[in-house]
Parts: sequence; C-alpha cells; structure tokens
Amino acid sequence: MQWLRPGGHGGGRGWIRTSVRLHGQIYSLLPLTTRPPFQPLAAGARRLHGEWGEACQHDVRHDAAGLASGAPAWKSAQIMRKGHRPSGAPSGGRTRLWGRHAVTAALANPERTLRKLWGTHEAIAALGLAPSILAVQYAEAADLGRMVPSDAPHQGLVLETDPLPDKWLDELFELATDPDDRRPIIVLDQVTDPHNVGAVLRSAVAFDALGIVTQDRHSPPESGALARAASGALETLPWIRVVNLSRALDEMADAGYWRGGLTGPTDVLLQDARQPGKLALVLGAEGEGMRQNTQAHCDVLAKLPISPKIESLNISNAAAVALYAAATRTAS
Repeated sequence: MQWLRPGGHGGGRGWIRTSVRLHGQIYSLLPLTTRPPFQPLAAGARRLHGEWGEACQHDVRHDAAGLASGAPAWKSAQIMRKGHRPSGAPSGGRTRLWGRHAVTAALANPERTLRKLWGTHEAIAALGLAPSILAVQYAEAADLGRMVPSDAPHQGLVLETDPLPDKWLDELFELATDPDDRRPIIVLDQVTDPHNVGAVLRSAVAFDALGIVTQDRHSPPESGALARAASGALETLPWIRVVNLSRALDEMADAGYWRGGLTGPTDVLLQDARQPGKLALVLGAEGEGMRQNTQAHCDVLAKLPISPKIESLNISNAAAVALYAAATRTAS
C-alpha cells in the first residue's frame, strides 16, 4: 500500500491510501474470459486536481446537500436516477451455484463477486483456472452432494457467490436507445417457481431478449436451482426487480414499448395483435395468470394459437413460443 496526499488546487487535506503495488489478474477463466488486470494509476494521474478534482468536489457537495436535508445518502442517489428503482429489498446471504454451465458462467461474469469454489479434481482441472484470489477446495463428489439439495446434479462443481447487484429499469432502456433495436422485454407477473424462471431466462437469451422484469415480492431469489435451469443465462441477461409492476409497465409505455399480455380467455391471436416497434411480452403464472391490474396496464391481451386439445402451456414453453414469434416477426 502507498499513502498519497492530494495536491494542487481544490484538493482535500486528507490522506488517500492507494493499492499501487497490487497487480496481476483479479480472476481469470481460460479460455472463456479474462477479467481485466488491475491497472495502477500513472504517476501523473494520482493527484486530485483539475477536472478530476472538480468532479470529486461536485459529488461531495451533492452528497453533503443530501445529508444536510436529512435524506440518507442512498436515497439521494436514487433520486438522481431516472426510471423505476430496484426493490431495495435485502438480497439475503450468499448463493451457492452448482453445475458446469451455471458455475462457469458465474466465474466468467465480472459483475459477480466470487467467494469460494469446491470441486472434484477432474471438474476443476477442466475449468482451466489461472492463478487467482478465489479460494478453491477439492472435494469428493459425495461431499459436494451434501452441500446442495438432495439429488441436485452438481457435476463436480459448487460455487459460493454474492447475489448479483440490483439493476434499474432505465438501465435496461439505455441498452436499446437505437430505434431499430427491437429486442423484446419479458415481464413475469407472479411467476415464483425458480425452475420456470430459470427456463424463461434461458429462452430469453436464446432469442436475444433485452432483459426480464419481475416484481420483487412475487419472484424467486437467486438460487442454485434457478441458475442451473437458466444454464448460464442468469449471468448474461439483465434481470430487473421492481416494487410496482404496473408502474414499471407504464414506464415501458413511456419508453416506446408496446405491451402485449399473453392470456387464455381472449379471441385475439398474438400474431394478429402484434404492433411494429419495441415489444414487452407480459406473462402470468400458470393457473392464476396475470393479475387484473397487470392486464389493465397492457395494450392488448392475446393468446398463442394452441390446439383446443390442451388447456395451456407451461410458462417457460409459452415464453419460448412468444419469443420465437417476436423474433420471426422482427426478421420479416
């Protein structure tokens, strides 16, 4: 460690500790991905003056103003952010992921905070891990089986991580600012089964969806079962958890999204109701379907053209068919 004193005009009077001697890979997984190495600041860039100093002072003044008004610092930051905020609900403790696809995808995700990896010698060797600060412990398959739910197919790998950080709804909109970007948003209303949500995530990535939006109180938390069903999609598809789903649907409309709700009791087919432009597909839980208030915030309620011999599709199957229909409509 090295201690530096800010200098120049407008610099603070305190001391700053910098990790200028820290180097090397924070974590790397070969050949899937490489996390960028820590880059020490150049000697001429360590002084907090000029534009950097002014920017830092602006942030400090803003935080101080928020605190002076009695608002917590996190509240001031949320006020600055546009769009429907994350739920802010506690994300709970650490998450254990298992299975080859879920674990390798988490290892390759730079947004994921990794804690510890357990695995058999063969499974860990197959990962091709480079030296890292991640703790690795070898274990027998039977020992790994006791770390996960009964009969869970861990495939010789168990990874302990922190939950992924919350994302904002407007961050999702910012990923599709191009008017020609027609990637759909998937909205799930009261779909609580982790296997179904994981399967929807997998289909959403397969058909290049923009992201998924759920209500925090009526959706499952991150878990090993969900991550395994998602087959790596949990790490690549933005998942937005909101407090009020109806308000989030209103904000999608304001952002130019046509909101199509899938339901059974209607005569309108999805391919006939589809409008050009950006699309948000809204699906409800099996059996109960969408809530009345959610339906009221859709532009149209439509159904898939399934045979009368079957009453309905599993939510993950319905999402996959709807995403395929959206993809083919966009391509044509």
